[in-house]
Amino acid sequence: MKEKVICGIQQVGIGVSDVIEAWKWYYDHFGYEVKIVDDEGVAERMLPYTGGKPQPRRAIMAFNIRGGGGFEIWQPKERELNYLKEPVRLGDLGILIAKIKTSDIENAYKTFTARGLNVITPIATDPTGIRHFFLKDPYGNLFQIEEDDYVFINEKKVTGGANGVILGVSDMEKSIAFYGQLLDYDKVVFDQSGVFEDLKGIPGSENRLRRVILERSKPIQGPLSQVMGTSHIELVQGLDVPGKKLYGGRYWGDPGFIHLCFDVRNMEAIQAQTEAMGHPFVCDSGLDFDMGDANGHFTYVEDPDGTLIEFVETFKVPIYKKLGIVLDMTKKDDYKPLGIMKLLRFAKTKRENIK
Repeated sequence: MKEKVICGIQQVGIGVSDVIEAWKWYYDHFGYEVKIVDDEGVAERMLPYTGGKPQPRRAIMAFNIRGGGGFEIWQPKERELNYLKEPVRLGDLGILIAKIKTSDIENAYKTFTARGLNVITPIATDPTGIRHFFLKDPYGNLFQIEEDDYVFINEKKVTGGANGVILGVSDMEKSIAFYGQLLDYDKVVFDQSGVFEDLKGIPGSENRLRRVILERSKPIQGPLSQVMGTSHIELVQGLDVPGKKLYGGRYWGDPGFIHLCFDVRNMEAIQAQTEAMGHPFVCDSGLDFDMGDANGHFTYVEDPDGTLIEFVETFKVPIYKKLGIVLDMTKKDDYKPLGIMKLLRFAKTKRENIK
């Protein structure tokens, strides 16, 4: 059996009420201009998380060509959406905040403030020395804009793509083991408990938290790894106030951050490890699943708190549809990044064509 390869964070899933409106917002402010997938159909394989019934939906996956994880913007259709009854708080369980790269934190802060976005904190410095601030999108989702110099294609933009997430957990040791062993975020760069000044202004920050930041000791590798770039995962455990499960009593696809997805190679090896760790696949597309013009094999596991983690082994991906360039990933090296992905600079969607 070949060994697993975790190539990086492919995308953060975001449930929204209007996929076009949301993509326009992420396009305008976070530079998500390259559409890889646009698929309208029925989610038939997520039945444990959609009330036992297939659910119609439209999904758009978009990327920022400066590098970073993408967004899978997901609109459930033909059903009433179930919104959170109260704001996300540090100490809740699930994906709390998505991190976004910027190479110029001062410019990002000034730009987003001037645009009238809901910037909810000033620039602060985290305990590892990284400067950041937080904002909220029009749909109530929290984003941490943070310094990161990683660049895939050096195009002038306010931000790059996703840089990881802040995850709420209930048992820190279990979560460190899960993300360290299965996802290769095995390097603990910070682990402290207390009330953190740089989180001030975020609901729940007034309470004591244990905060752990994880990075990968391995360099990025895999065919699509340079598109996604580096990333880190921040785990937060509430020490004083019990947290709520963000998707408790709600369906996958309801508004909020619905999953964290990793691009991988060799799904068989991943399955063997997930089963050995006691986190078996809870959903499995099978070996040949089409999503728009892309094709691959996707699976899901639950982390120790039930947060959905997706794995995608890409078999076919369009990178320049105008020229009919579609990559057959089954013939590519599992470790070597693909230089041809630089063609994504020509694959941007014009804003007037978002519909």
